[in-house]
Amino acid sequence: MNKPITKICILGGGFGGLYTALNLSRLTAVKSGQWQITLVEPKDHFLFTPLLYELITGELQRWEIAPSYRQLLTGTQINLKTQKASNIDLNNHQVYLENEEILDYDYLVLAVGVRNCWPDILGLADYGLTFRSLEDVEKLQTAIHDLETQGKSSINLAIIGGGPNGVELACKVADRLGKKGKVYLVERNEEILQNFPKSVRVASYRSLLAKNVSLYLNTGLREVAANSITVFKDNTNEFIPIDLLLWTAGTQAQDWINNLDCQKTAQGKLLTRFSLQLIDYPEVFALGDLAEIYPNKQVIPATAQAAYQAASLLAKNISAVIRKKSPQPYYYLHLGDMLTLGKQSALVSSFGINITGRLADIMRRFVYILRLPSQRHQLKVFQHWAKKILFRFRYSQVLSNTKSVEYRLHIRRGTRQKGE
Repeated sequence: MNKPITKICILGGGFGGLYTALNLSRLTAVKSGQWQITLVEPKDHFLFTPLLYELITGELQRWEIAPSYRQLLTGTQINLKTQKASNIDLNNHQVYLENEEILDYDYLVLAVGVRNCWPDILGLADYGLTFRSLEDVEKLQTAIHDLETQGKSSINLAIIGGGPNGVELACKVADRLGKKGKVYLVERNEEILQNFPKSVRVASYRSLLAKNVSLYLNTGLREVAANSITVFKDNTNEFIPIDLLLWTAGTQAQDWINNLDCQKTAQGKLLTRFSLQLIDYPEVFALGDLAEIYPNKQVIPATAQAAYQAASLLAKNISAVIRKKSPQPYYYLHLGDMLTLGKQSALVSSFGINITGRLADIMRRFVYILRLPSQRHQLKVFQHWAKKILFRFRYSQVLSNTKSVEYRLHIRRGTRQKGE
């Protein structure tokens, strides 16, 4: 008698969901059809978010950081459902999709991430732009292009939030706009990058100041209008004329996640055991931005690095639970910090060593290429990058040789003139 197929359903195709699925797909039980993996993701493309900023400056192309799921899942046994989940019946092991399809599962992975949070600030939702998706990049690029074609002598852009997203965005936008742009970075706390080492903050401050980014610390946002913002500090309001506003300061859980009948934090995050299993439902796993381990003995950042590590362990734990073995606890290992600080410039900080500038940019790009979802796509992106580097090297050689020839001709002409 054949054993029933074990159904594993994964909601969300970001770092947590996709990498869990790919890790599971390499197991013999999946390849042989004993375990069935269904990945539910409404978008048709994956998004490597740490490199999203490079689209602003044209350093990378869309295909490099947003390969299609069809391409990434070729050759695997993963079944892709291009739908959005609308609810889960945890007791009956069923996932409801927006097209009214119902998926049964034996094991479930929740990795749907979070969505933008618009606080109750007058005008923010009407005029603010976000930066979390390809659509957001396109809106920003279109808005900048429209302002440039209007012949404006100066483009003023404000970024709300001094975390890594805000700092990286400020540096890239400042380089994109150049001398015709003015960037404001507004942070309500005393420091940017609050949870980062001092060396990282110092390097980031230097880069922002070098790009003439105006920093507003200990400053809150009071109101947003079509062409201005009002900020406040020490009970004093200040009016700043702007053309664009980017909001990077807050996120919240999906609505249907809030409705799940399971234990959550006061902020709506799902509480899990150290094995990443929900406390009340051990057949359900959660990771990424929407989950928090209880009791929380370690601060786990909402980063791609943390999700990447969690996905690797989660795949092993699902396999262990199915085979009636004990799952392992998740301990986040912080390998360092990497931030882009403008065009062809970055910061790499790891185990007390800090590298900035062009070398850090190359290191950061290389590490991220190795983290892309499939070896096929890694090779494709690496080859394209290597060709660009080789082209720049050859161009610089040609330019150097041309200048050398011109210099020698200039010397010869000078010698002839003296002889005459």
